Amino acid sequence: MSTAPLPRPGPVVCIGETMAALAPDPVAPLDTADSLRLDVAGAESNVAMYLADHGVPVRWVSALGDDPFGRRVRRRIAASGVDISGVRTDPARPTGLLVKNPGTDATGVHYYRTGSAASALGPGILDDPAVRGAALVHLTGITPALSASCRDLVERALRPGRPYAVSFDVNHRPALWGDEPAAGILLPLAARADIVLVGLDEAQALWGAALPDDAGPDAVRALLPEPRVLVVKDGARAATAYVGPDTYTVRAPKVRVVEPVGAGDAFAGGFLASLARYDDPVRALRLGHLTAASALRVTADHGPLMPPDRTSELLAADEALWNTLSV
Repeated sequence: MSTAPLPRPGPVVCIGETMAALAPDPVAPLDTADSLRLDVAGAESNVAMYLADHGVPVRWVSALGDDPFGRRVRRRIAASGVDISGVRTDPARPTGLLVKNPGTDATGVHYYRTGSAASALGPGILDDPAVRGAALVHLTGITPALSASCRDLVERALRPGRPYAVSFDVNHRPALWGDEPAAGILLPLAARADIVLVGLDEAQALWGAALPDDAGPDAVRALLPEPRVLVVKDGARAATAYVGPDTYTVRAPKVRVVEPVGAGDAFAGGFLASLARYDDPVRALRLGHLTAASALRVTADHGPLMPPDRTSELLAADEALWNTLSV
């Protein structure tokens, strides 16, 4: 069964909010930090930037405020080689903001995005020429949590008979959902996508009532049999791709982690970049892991890829070498 997700020639289009991001520099808990670094952060634009890094034509479609943060976000993403012709400027609403709070075990995130420009996006954006020509549309579970109109956007993007394929990263952010039943909303959305990416721990937290206590990747596939391609990421251990009836598992290389935020988006960018070009799920999983390592080694959400010749060497490595790899 072919894994090629593109039903026709065209770019990948990533739709979703990107915010200005503040993070302590050097890395420290927010309440003890003396200075903050200004960057940008958004799951869908992170994926877009990594796709561009891998040479895949890609557009980012969103809305930004008519403010300094919005202009900074626009410049930063355009400078990465991403087409931003589908990004709107909203004169009445601000660009969203997040602040990272690094901790000993994890990084907390504080959001200031209520009423943001991107939260006013709706299904009409799918009629934009920047979207209509897409071969693959990439969405995440963040967007339907932002507003009713954003949820309508995702629902329409996943309509039957769509001319493009859809990849959907579950990307559950509990802080965005409040008392809403995220589990019951994200599962049917994921079931309608062509390609789905989800973390094993994320699936267990979201859908634990429908999964066995010792749920592994196979249990997630049983819960989501509909997507043509399902990727279940098991943290620093491995990732498993289900492609029709076939299963492929690739161990994650060892990485010295500086900051974990953004690694899932990087994995998605690498996986989709490879899947768009090759009928080889193992290669796609490997490129996902290698791209994730680029994010894990830096404090920003987007880090530099390793040199192309080194990437090619590792993608071609035999399994024994790959399974002992440190990058």
